[in-house]
Amino acid sequence: MLRGLEHGDSSVRLRAALAVGSAPDPAFVPRLVQRCAVEPEFFVRDMLTWALTRHPVSMTLPALLTEAGSDRAQARSQALHTLSKIGDARGWQAITPALLSDADDEVARSAWRAAVVLVPAGEEAGLAAELATQLGRGGRDTQLSLSQALVALGDAIVPVLLAATTAPGERVRTHALATQRLLRDPDAGFESAIEEAKRVAVLERPGQEGR
Repeated sequence: MLRGLEHGDSSVRLRAALAVGSAPDPAFVPRLVQRCAVEPEFFVRDMLTWALTRHPVSMTLPALLTEAGSDRAQARSQALHTLSKIGDARGWQAITPALLSDADDEVARSAWRAAVVLVPAGEEAGLAAELATQLGRGGRDTQLSLSQALVALGDAIVPVLLAATTAPGERVRTHALATQRLLRDPDAGFESAIEEAKRVAVLERPGQEGR
């Protein structure tokens, strides 16, 4: 089964990951974690994560916490994703400001998703403030991921979003306004929220008052 994880055919690797998860063995954990860092196919990576969730947390958690500090971006991203799927509160220690602002968008997005799953009760406001520093970052998918993470924190994001709507950067203001709309109306589409926010951000642009 472990040899199958490195087969040249992705369908073979997928079946191997399924087999490993179906017959958990603590000895498999290091190889599963290692493979997550290099596996090129999304569906296989997702099956590797599933296989890890089938193993004892006492074995997977230490390995994933270490992997979250890897020099390899995919290793960090997949470790954070797996920690969010395991959902053990001890995974919160992996959520650092460095990962929440990681230069790699996929790593940052994984950190945001994991953070809102793992955040301890009472820490939501601090997390909201940390996430708000990323408003305006990246393209549509990255901004949507951040908005979804912020909205998942509920009312804890209200003060930081309000502050961000008066930020000097128009991208930040627009993203904050769009996220405010999604908080009020979760069924609102992100594209329409962004378009409306752009109009509002332009109208409320600093220096426009009185013109």
